[in-house]
Amino acid sequence: MSTQQTATSDALLAAILKSLDDDKGEDIVQINLRGKSEMGDYMVIASGRSTRQVSAMAEKMTDKLKQEFGVLSKVEGKDTGDWVLIDTGDVIVHIFRPEVREFYQLEKMWAPSSDAAVSVKAD
Repeated sequence: MSTQQTATSDALLAAILKSLDDDKGEDIVQINLRGKSEMGDYMVIASGRSTRQVSAMAEKMTDKLKQEFGVLSKVEGKDTGDWVLIDTGDVIVHIFRPEVREFYQLEKMWAPSSDAAVSVKAD
């Protein structure tokens, strides 16, 4: 008997944010894409301190999503660890090294208004 949860976009978002927080992700931002893009409901952007941490956070997150929801994510960039893109279908996740994140500035592209991006603070 399966104990997997239903993979709604909100449930995936919550699991992704928890995974990033548990793995000491930094500057975690969620952007609501509903009505703005057909690619997904949310985008999450986070930083890791090193290529090793970025790759490890991506690997742990994709394993967790597979185990908890049965979601097979598409992953790009894990081997280099500068910028890892994880596509879960409903939630797009970008994990960067800080220098790479600063260079691309995805938050500014996808959330030009201040209310579109929500910075996620750990308790």
